Amino acid sequence: MRAEQARLRRLQRLERVRAIAKQSAAVEAAQAEGTLAQLEALAERTRALTDDYRRRSRFADGLELRQTGHFVAGLQAITRSTTDDARRAKALADRKQQELAQAERSRAAVEDRALAQEKAIAARAAPPVLGARKAIGTGLE
Repeated sequence: MRAEQARLRRLQRLERVRAIAKQSAAVEAAQAEGTLAQLEALAERTRALTDDYRRRSRFADGLELRQTGHFVAGLQAITRSTTDDARRAKALADRKQQELAQAERSRAAVEDRALAQEKAIAARAAPPVLGARKAIGTGLE
């Protein structure tokens, strides 16, 4: 009986550890999602800014046209870089979500084992159920 109680305590401790790991994974996943949202918003803003400057058609002279072209090229490079960063952040956020799901499955598995152990201990501790007495005679009596 002591061994079963010790096993139950170990399982309960393991469940607490897994719950903490799950919380940690949830925090990391939330941070990754936040970073992804910021990068996607930044990429969209730089893309819109690039489009606005690219659509300009009135220039005072050739120098302004040339400077605007260089500026647009620089904005396009920033947009590409930010889009690549957002793509990497999405991959990281997806991986963190998978880790969170794995941590939850791991915690749930330990919880199930602990519950099964509790039930087994309770079943062994319960007094045995005695069956009903065997009927004697006929059903008419």
